[in-house]
Amino acid sequence: MNRDIMLKNLNNTEVFDIAIIGGGATGLYSAVDAASRGYKVILIEQSDFGKGTSSKSTKLAHGGVRYLQQGNISLVLDALKERGLLRRNAPHLVHDLPFIVPIYDWWEGPFYGIGLKLYDLMAGSEGFGSSKMLSKEETLKYIPTLEPEGLKSGVIYYDGQFNDSRLLINMAQTAAEQGAIIINYFRADDFIKCDNLITGIFATDVETNIKYEINAKVVINSTGVFSDQLRLKDNPDTHNLITASQGVHIVLNKKFLPTEYAIMVPHTDDGRIIFAVPWLNKVIVGTTDTPIYNYDIEPKPQKEEVDFLLKHIARYLTKNPDYNDIQSIFTGLRPLVKSHDTNNTSSISRDHHIEIARSGLITITGGKWTTARKMAEDVINKAAMFISPNVKNCITQTLQIHGYHMHNEIFGDLAEYGSDATQINTIINNNTEYNELLHPSYSIRKGEVIWSVRNEMTLTTEDFMARRSRLLFIDTAASLSIAKAVTKLIATERNKNEQWINNQINSFNETLKCYDAKSIFDK
Repeated sequence: MNRDIMLKNLNNTEVFDIAIIGGGATGLYSAVDAASRGYKVILIEQSDFGKGTSSKSTKLAHGGVRYLQQGNISLVLDALKERGLLRRNAPHLVHDLPFIVPIYDWWEGPFYGIGLKLYDLMAGSEGFGSSKMLSKEETLKYIPTLEPEGLKSGVIYYDGQFNDSRLLINMAQTAAEQGAIIINYFRADDFIKCDNLITGIFATDVETNIKYEINAKVVINSTGVFSDQLRLKDNPDTHNLITASQGVHIVLNKKFLPTEYAIMVPHTDDGRIIFAVPWLNKVIVGTTDTPIYNYDIEPKPQKEEVDFLLKHIARYLTKNPDYNDIQSIFTGLRPLVKSHDTNNTSSISRDHHIEIARSGLITITGGKWTTARKMAEDVINKAAMFISPNVKNCITQTLQIHGYHMHNEIFGDLAEYGSDATQINTIINNNTEYNELLHPSYSIRKGEVIWSVRNEMTLTTEDFMARRSRLLFIDTAASLSIAKAVTKLIATERNKNEQWINNQINSFNETLKCYDAKSIFDK
């Protein structure tokens, strides 16, 4: 997947069937869906793929126990089915994860035991494992750092886990293999119109500042929390469709949860569910659900949100984490479709919503990461009707995602690259420098930077640190220490000068402040 080739192909194309704005989960899966049906597709993203919400999830491919509690059975059924399809189509990135629900009150055992059995039944043949009750001793055996005082028993159940932004990159590669043009750092400025109908996009290559006119039979707005900005460009009199909530996650050392079992905290002071999840040899604790009215591409957590997470997870652990234990913080914005009560965003449905404007602009929003494939299928079914009355069939239920590989263990530290690991090993073996670790505590090699520039459209230091290697999301101190080395590798591969290197390091240092607890709160 090479950006220069994509730009060359763009110049050689007159009219696309479908143009997609937004390179998050829904946009990229829509590109995969449309291209695999045989439509001529382009997707543009104003920054990097998944820079917004889609790289900042809880890393769970799940049906949603919380939605089951809310009684949204249809959403849970869809999500459980899609969870199974994700594991089947991208087994190198999606895997089973056992969860423990610790029981401290007598009534919780039967309540959650029965509820999670229902969860199993709803998953049917797509189930990841059967839930069961555990004794106090079994519960502590699985999670030895669990608070033993007052613990009565536990329930174990199974859901899925994945690496969100690595899956996004593989989805972009899949779309490209199906014939789509996929370009990051390419901004949609306005719409091309004829007789008040949208016929394309005025766009700018952010890298070169070159202007483009992209002609398309239909345009899809898949920009998440920023959807209303494009809707207002189309029609300044339209009403806002989106309200957003903020989800904060804190990342802790593995010592707080030295096991491969996650904790699900079934109820908090305000009725939410939070998780403590092992991921990349760290522990993610999240998430919050706070109404937000100003949308930033790099949102910051509020102190109250971090206090909330620390307070509640401390109730379940023998060692209580504090601010000094936070190795990184990441914050995502959920694009929710407006309801009457925007002050209680946790109660707003996570079902997706498709709107077709009079101009023909199609907006898709809402939903959740796990159901991105189904969202894409639904929106491409709508878009296809603008092209021909004979809608081509969706094939993504069985379409393998780029990197597909069933036996990850043979690739060791490169397992999440799936089948690409062989080519990365070739790069590493052909140059001894590329086999060097970037940081002694992490198995990230210099050759991975080279690979990502050549094949994954890495343009900036942040692209690699945040969304290719994920180091920024798990350890800001380590990220800061290797930023210069990573930047120089990218610069050499992209033929950039010293001024570019300095600008990149300064830019990355500013971004890092949105993930670093001391930078955010020690002011």
